[in-house]
Amino acid sequence: MRAFDRRLLRYARATRGYLTSMVAIGITQASLILAQAYVLATVLVLAFEQQRDLTALAVPLVILLLTICARALLAWAAEVAAHRTSTAVKQELRQHLLHHVVRLGPRWLAGERSGELASLTTRGIDALDSYFSRYLPQLVLAGLIPVAVIAMLAGTDRASALVVIVTVPLIPAFMVLVGVATRRRVIRQWDALQALAHHFLDILSGLGTLKAFGRSRAQSTIIARLADQQRRASLSTMRVAFLTSLALELTAALSFVVVAVAIAVRVAGGELDLRTALFVLLLVPEAYWPLRQGAAHYHASAEGLSAAADMFSVLEQPVPGSSLTADRPRAGHYHQPVPDPRTAAIRLDDVTVLGSDRAHPPLEDLSVELAPGQVTGLVAPSGAGKSTVLALLLGFVRPDHGRVLVDDIDLATLDADAWRSRIGWLPQDPVLFAGTVADNIALRDPHADADAIARAARSAAVDVSMTLEIGERGLGLSAGQRRRVALARALLRDAPLLLLDEPTEGVDPETETALLQALPAVLTGRTVILVTHRPGLLRLCHHVVRLDRLGVPG
Repeated sequence: MRAFDRRLLRYARATRGYLTSMVAIGITQASLILAQAYVLATVLVLAFEQQRDLTALAVPLVILLLTICARALLAWAAEVAAHRTSTAVKQELRQHLLHHVVRLGPRWLAGERSGELASLTTRGIDALDSYFSRYLPQLVLAGLIPVAVIAMLAGTDRASALVVIVTVPLIPAFMVLVGVATRRRVIRQWDALQALAHHFLDILSGLGTLKAFGRSRAQSTIIARLADQQRRASLSTMRVAFLTSLALELTAALSFVVVAVAIAVRVAGGELDLRTALFVLLLVPEAYWPLRQGAAHYHASAEGLSAAADMFSVLEQPVPGSSLTADRPRAGHYHQPVPDPRTAAIRLDDVTVLGSDRAHPPLEDLSVELAPGQVTGLVAPSGAGKSTVLALLLGFVRPDHGRVLVDDIDLATLDADAWRSRIGWLPQDPVLFAGTVADNIALRDPHADADAIARAARSAAVDVSMTLEIGERGLGLSAGQRRRVALARALLRDAPLLLLDEPTEGVDPETETALLQALPAVLTGRTVILVTHRPGLLRLCHHVVRLDRLGVPG
């Protein structure tokens, strides 16, 4: 587990300015430490030598007070900078992560654990607080202050400098050894937390099913076991942290004792003056202090570093249809204008998409042209690739072989956001969010007026009030009502390309009849890809493409 991950500089720009400011603060802190030790040694010597006339102490005491105030001010500035940077970095990383997950699309998300991803986005990124506010500042100071102290000691008392040079590297050496054990424990702790979060979210989403089959109480035992695993992993990490602090404190204390005994012997023998002896004794502990603090804060930040590694593994996932990762394309990266699907022919040219079972791809050598401004029906047995065709047209899936062409332009070269802004999509499993029905219909266009929402609802035969409050995933609506609300959402904007996956699934015959009467008017003039098995919907199609597992048989 690296002390500093360079990817933070790439994904969080605030880190760059923070590191610069911390180096400047560290150099100033090192200078003030040297000055404070020298002035304090001077004050003590003057107080000892001039016990009757203490007026000579006035100026050194003022300088000492100013030095202490300056160190306190720098400590406050470093703390403020650390917390502000931590807030900015967490905001940047969350934005990068969420934006990249959206660009990866639902096909990638379907293979991930939503509970772990939610935990990573919230608790994981929050764990970077200790890293930026505690560990990273000490890491900078640990690289500057010991060097400054050793340089000063080399010019003042070479014997003491030699002891410090020999013993200071012991602390980083202990940290490296402890870091190996800590890394394993922190990873185990983070994995336990991820497993607990994922299982808890799974239970919440399937609580009704568990209750129906009498398995809800059994889950309490499983959650208790996972929570106990997480507790034991956390205690194991804390145990290592406490033992590490003990070892490092003991090393620093023994090193200081060696220096102190050697100085006492030489002062008694008249080989070293009192001012130099006090200066060295005040300075030596400062060489170990930032290293000890860094080691102590390392354990507090280790969880954040482990979560950051998981986050970067997500950010570095390639985006389907693009060679770019989490970094947004620069202005002007997409040179091709996005064609209008109303007039542009869409062609799948010898397309193959390999699924998880690469021996049986969902699409193989598929070539088909979708006429602009017309309704094309897709018909095939379940699992034959109908939803994969829609995912290709949305840019959620990239062909493993072949191309998707829009007006003879490769879809992979177009701006995905601009292309999707021209699409109205009804997925196979539509998702509704907590809020009113109107809010869900207007999800794509939050500023849509009430009349437009009402027209879309009528076209989709939505038979519930627009002000009805529904729960997560459409709780409170039937399956057919959820699908019609999602259909109204796809129809709300005058999208030139409509991708509709079974729009009449789950509806009763009367509602299907109403939909069949309303749909022709809203489909006219648009390019529509209609996935369906219903004879009534197929009669609305200008063309019907029949897919099988290998492509288009005829």
